[in-house]
Amino acid sequence: MTVKYKQGDLLIGKVTGIQPYGAFVALDEETQGLVHISEIKHGFVKDINDVLSVGDEVKVKVLQINEEQGKISLSIRALQEEPPAEATKKPRARRQGSVKLDEVDQEGFNTLKDKLQEWIDKSERDDLIKK
Repeated sequence: MTVKYKQGDLLIGKVTGIQPYGAFVALDEETQGLVHISEIKHGFVKDINDVLSVGDEVKVKVLQINEEQGKISLSIRALQEEPPAEATKKPRARRQGSVKLDEVDQEGFNTLKDKLQEWIDKSERDDLIKK
């Protein structure tokens, strides 16, 4: 890498290649970095081609530089405003219960404290004790 970049730099680059795991972005004539699929946008990205195309100019932030391997990790997502938590979650389908309150065993809703005396009384009954 002849041009030195540092972590946190904000740059404009051009998408030069797309793989299932991320997009390669040229930062200058000699340097390119990788935007991992998880750093493309907030939320889930199933197919990068739905979001980016080769030749697109993108604004990126340098996340990490590995001088030994000559790799630069980039992020597009880091420059986007994070959506509210509800916007990124898919609504769950609610299951409709068909049990009516009258049909539910009411004893199941008693606390242990409420049931304790009843259990003690039952344990002391002679007609329930096996002989």
